[in-house]
Amino acid sequence: MTDSNPPAVARRTPRAEVRRRLREAAAQEFAERGYDESRLEDIAARAGFTKGAVYSNFKSKQELFGSVLADRADIELSAVTDHLAAVDDVKEAVADAARLVAGEITGDTQRGQLGFEFASRARRDEQVRDVLAPLRRSQRQAAAELLAAVAERLGGDTAVEPELAGLIVHCLSNGLSMEHAVDPEGVDGATVEAAIAATLTALLPADRTGGNR
Repeated sequence: MTDSNPPAVARRTPRAEVRRRLREAAAQEFAERGYDESRLEDIAARAGFTKGAVYSNFKSKQELFGSVLADRADIELSAVTDHLAAVDDVKEAVADAARLVAGEITGDTQRGQLGFEFASRARRDEQVRDVLAPLRRSQRQAAAELLAAVAERLGGDTAVEPELAGLIVHCLSNGLSMEHAVDPEGVDGATVEAAIAATLTALLPADRTGGNR
């Protein structure tokens, strides 16, 4: 007697899940081996796929690296945005943002390492620059929009044009990340938080509701 039931069809992993697993594996591989020594086949194997899965989701090693950085940055921005969504007091806004960003800088040094390596390569590798430049622009723009939105909710404007304010905060975050990586004791979490708070205090409008008096 034969079994008339057809064989079960293997479930195809959703593309979003494939990309997520590849990014996670790539972040670990890049952090452990560095960009140059990391191989796509090792990243794919670590994620549980073949090398073909990488090329069907990312055009190049550079694009995968950029996607890893973008993913980390999106997580950080989302956390800050969510916490500031209902803030209507300058001191509270500054304290929350400074604490969150400082926590990301000191708690996720891997992201800082990856960012430094990619940025240094961008100077001499056009493919890396083509991936990194748009990513950095979008990060600066996101920072500018967030600062402008917070300033408007507080009843005023940023001290300088939002785009410049976004650039200042973006560069400050990158610089503090580098300094903390080099000298974690001299530039510890409290120092990072204080530097961010001082900058945001200067950029955001004074509280008009009386909460900052």
